[in-house]
Amino acid sequence: MKLPHSFLKGIKRGTPLRDLTTFRIGGPAQAFVEPADAGELAGLLKQCGAAGIPVRVIGAGSNILASDKGVAGVLVRLSAPFFRSARARGNRIECGAGLALPALLRLCRARGLTGAEFLAGIPGSVGGALAMNCGVAVGGATRSIGDIVEQVTVARYNGVSRVIDGARAGFGYRRSGLSRYVIVSAVFKLRKSTGALVGRRLREWMDKRRGQEYRYPSAGCVFKNPRGRSAGALIDACGLKGARAGGAMISGKHANFIVNTGRASCADVLSLMRRARRAVKRKYGIALEPEIKLWK
Repeated sequence: MKLPHSFLKGIKRGTPLRDLTTFRIGGPAQAFVEPADAGELAGLLKQCGAAGIPVRVIGAGSNILASDKGVAGVLVRLSAPFFRSARARGNRIECGAGLALPALLRLCRARGLTGAEFLAGIPGSVGGALAMNCGVAVGGATRSIGDIVEQVTVARYNGVSRVIDGARAGFGYRRSGLSRYVIVSAVFKLRKSTGALVGRRLREWMDKRRGQEYRYPSAGCVFKNPRGRSAGALIDACGLKGARAGGAMISGKHANFIVNTGRASCADVLSLMRRARRAVKRKYGIALEPEIKLWK
């Protein structure tokens, strides 16, 4: 797709997606821009919409497998201070979509607000976490970020903004109705506690995640857990821990992680994903559904 010569101020062309994703995989973005505030974002979306140019939004890049060929259109990252701001009011936290989850949790601890500790160890941003309703499995139940959202401010792809009540955001297992918008900010409703207790609970959640893979770049869990089952346990039972394709490897610590051991390509990761899905389907009759998003 050819972009107009004078299209957008502050635009960068050819920014490698491997520099923007936690997988460290991906070719160039045709156009990359970081708007300063909600007004610039709205103008950008309106301009792109009028020109028929596709827009993608990236946060921390922690749940993305990007094509080796890169992506067309405009890639937007909400990394300016406006989108990373946060403040606590009573038992609520208002924050921008670009705020990193660890920063959100530091504010919770500083203000003695409990209810979000299960997000410890997740490297994403608020916007990305809301779009996919990230969370954890606890016994037979799931705790997700959608459980603590009071409202979300979003922008349509024509630049018009609206506020969505958390109960009407379409949250489900690893999905939400927010993915069709650009998430701008959110309000989380938490409970009063103490900084010491919140800190202790954060450490407890981090201890629970010590079995996950952090040695190599990855996009987190590759597949959703089938109802009542663990995707990692199913892949492990198929004997696939340590399986390799090029520079990609199914983690020896957690079989639902595929890691980049160095110079892994998108094609390498997709090869291992197909192998894992075939093995689990053949052995258990279960079709694993990807959790990570493929950008191509």
